[in-house]
Amino acid sequence: MTDAIKIDVWSDIACPWCYIGKRNLQSGLEAASADPDAPQVEVVFHSFELSPDTPVDFDGGEADYLSHHKGISPDQAQQMLDRVTGVAADAGLEYRFDLLKHTNTVKAHELLHFAKEQGRQPEMTERLMAAYFTEGRHLGQEDELVALAADAGLDADAAREALRSERFLPAVRADQAQAAAYGISGVPFFVIDGKYGVSGAQPADAFAQIVRQVWAEHRESPATV
Repeated sequence: MTDAIKIDVWSDIACPWCYIGKRNLQSGLEAASADPDAPQVEVVFHSFELSPDTPVDFDGGEADYLSHHKGISPDQAQQMLDRVTGVAADAGLEYRFDLLKHTNTVKAHELLHFAKEQGRQPEMTERLMAAYFTEGRHLGQEDELVALAADAGLDADAAREALRSERFLPAVRADQAQAAAYGISGVPFFVIDGKYGVSGAQPADAFAQIVRQVWAEHRESPATV
């Protein structure tokens, strides 16, 4: 029996390149799954806050945030948003920065850990990113997060309790500490089998190639049970 490849993904739901990277990873894994000896892969998402000092209710649009955060002009910020919107479209995503509500993401990360405990992390990750980048939902608000949790197949009352109790906040901080230990300073960042690091929203073909390569390594030295 050969162990599955484990892919640990550090990301922030407010990171536009993270959603693109997630979609490209998904497409790459789907391509590799058609192989006669298809790789077995487990994907786990981990928390990374790009801007932990962001208020829940940010006053301004995404271009305003970028201009302030990166110290660039509003025109330069808009050019960055236009570029990432184009790349997102190539990945099949329709970003709506005109609707986006910039916010603090720590509660969304807590919800992701709750979803992981319930076996629904992939669905929750997709739902949060879609809500943030394509629907203009306010992911800093408890009611919105609870509604999205229900969309992802989670119990709404249990999700609300998890958020109010902050019992998953230590798990968020542990992810962030692990990212620091790995030297991760930007996301998305993919750690494959605990030994290969891949930075950035790579093309789908690149993800397919690396999982095939790592799967071949697994087959050469299969686990014993």
